Amino acid sequence: MALQDYETLMVRCNRCSYCKVVPHAVLDDIEYDNICPSIARYHFHGYSGGGKMISALALLRGRIDYTEEYVEMIYKCMVDGGCDVSCKVNRDLEPLQVLLELRAKCVEDGEMLPEHLMIIDHLRKEDNMMLARKADRGDWADDLDVKDLTTESAEVLFHAGCHYSFNEALWPVARKSVELLRKAGVDVGIMGKQETCCGGRAYEMGFKAELVKFCEHTIDMWKSAGVKTIVTACSDCYHSFNVKYDMIGHKPDIEIIHITQYLERLIQQGRLKLTKEVPMVITYHDPCHLGRLGEAWAHWNGTETKVLGQLVGFDPPREFRRGSQGVYETPRNLLKSIPGVTLIEMHRIKEYAWCCGSGGGVKESFPDFAEWTAAERLKEAESTGAEAIVTACPWCAANFNDTMEHTPFNLKVYDVLELLYQATESDKKQSD
Repeated sequence: MALQDYETLMVRCNRCSYCKVVPHAVLDDIEYDNICPSIARYHFHGYSGGGKMISALALLRGRIDYTEEYVEMIYKCMVDGGCDVSCKVNRDLEPLQVLLELRAKCVEDGEMLPEHLMIIDHLRKEDNMMLARKADRGDWADDLDVKDLTTESAEVLFHAGCHYSFNEALWPVARKSVELLRKAGVDVGIMGKQETCCGGRAYEMGFKAELVKFCEHTIDMWKSAGVKTIVTACSDCYHSFNVKYDMIGHKPDIEIIHITQYLERLIQQGRLKLTKEVPMVITYHDPCHLGRLGEAWAHWNGTETKVLGQLVGFDPPREFRRGSQGVYETPRNLLKSIPGVTLIEMHRIKEYAWCCGSGGGVKESFPDFAEWTAAERLKEAESTGAEAIVTACPWCAANFNDTMEHTPFNLKVYDVLELLYQATESDKKQSD
């Protein structure tokens, strides 16, 4: 779809401001009532989901034109979907899709941020979003006992993703992921340097063609490898494979699962046992792409009929993605099953979780905004009394760690996988 396809939805926005806050029905502390980092940080309606819908309508109808300030406003957003789920409590609009199409229009019209263009140029050359060499993509798995699916065969493919592949600080998490699978007797392999970006972040920056390109290439690679299941530890990749690829009509005919889901299955089958105590009080951060954005894509092909005023009807009835069907319970179940772990929830959780700040190209183009957003989440996490914040996304973990270098917070940051690995360790020394 294109921006003009959402024109009737944009017209129906009545500036109710639901897109800015956590719905009152689930709000339990006024200090943590914000759902949208952009409006909370910049305090101007144009930064909100509704504000972007109204300005997009004005741009579409030729009432305004691009300015430097307007383009910045469009891109000072993590496209985390918080505005979208809150909007749908009151109105069935699509602020997230409007924003994504607005960014695509910016790219078509040549209105791009230089930081994004540099990353996309590199992506086209080296197949990753990390400004790294493609030839180094498999280095994280050096000396790891795992099959190379470019020359061998396996039932399960572990897809690391760009961040785990090139951020050396996160390599231990990727390695532990494979080791956990191997402990459970899973026939697993990796693509090494032949693995490519999922294309999801490029799409969120407005570069739709990159999503199609990497989608088609990735699916062809999976088919050639002959694997039955794709397991990824990256929430962004999980979202791209399951949601974005389906959105553009390329739903893969293969099981795609987040590693927390796969490990929960292995534990239920008795193939992986959590026996070692990990005494720790933690709080869990829901990654946007695994949580509210991880909900399956809702296809609809029909007609919209005006009923009364701004009320419309859909023929056939239309299903909307409301964020409630994301991957929420699985990581919590895993954490609760670890001996010694005590889980305390934050105020904003599940579909109403506050973003970590790293999404949508913000970390690359407006790092101060990304760190401000992460600091807000760390403040909320610290208020629970937890000693650590745990997540299931490399982008979240990296931004939390980066932010704590410049803030007074004293929290440890873990991936769910790290605590699971500790709980399965024996006295025998395990490799990193």
